[in-house]
Amino acid sequence: MSAAMFAALFFTVALLVTTAYFIMGSIPLLVLKHDTPLDARFVRGFFNIYYRAAFVTAAATAVSFAFAGRPGLAVGAAALALIAIALRKKVIPKMDALGEQIQSNYMDAIPGFRRTHITAILINLAQLVAIVWSLIALSR
Repeated sequence: MSAAMFAALFFTVALLVTTAYFIMGSIPLLVLKHDTPLDARFVRGFFNIYYRAAFVTAAATAVSFAFAGRPGLAVGAAALALIAIALRKKVIPKMDALGEQIQSNYMDAIPGFRRTHITAILINLAQLVAIVWSLIALSR
């Protein structure tokens, strides 16, 4: 097995661990009432770190699979990196706006923040399923 394939396997595991870790970490955060600015800032910060980590691991996975001669997996990992960028640009500002509304005691923002939180978890779960499926389907 080539060094590029070892790197690809390493970064694939890193991508899987990053995605699974943040899914498992974000689900318990649903216990928070999301009714204080501190809750909103914490959840927002958690997802901000996740999107950055997901981008780095997905990009490294894409590059390593490209060098290993596995273009299908490289394209899929590159797509995950682009999705992480897009989600960070969409979800984080939305959480910021809703967090500011919560801070100014606009209570209608709480259900919106909670929906955003749940939606982000479901997207992450879909990404994890896609990663596992692509590894199974494209590894043959």
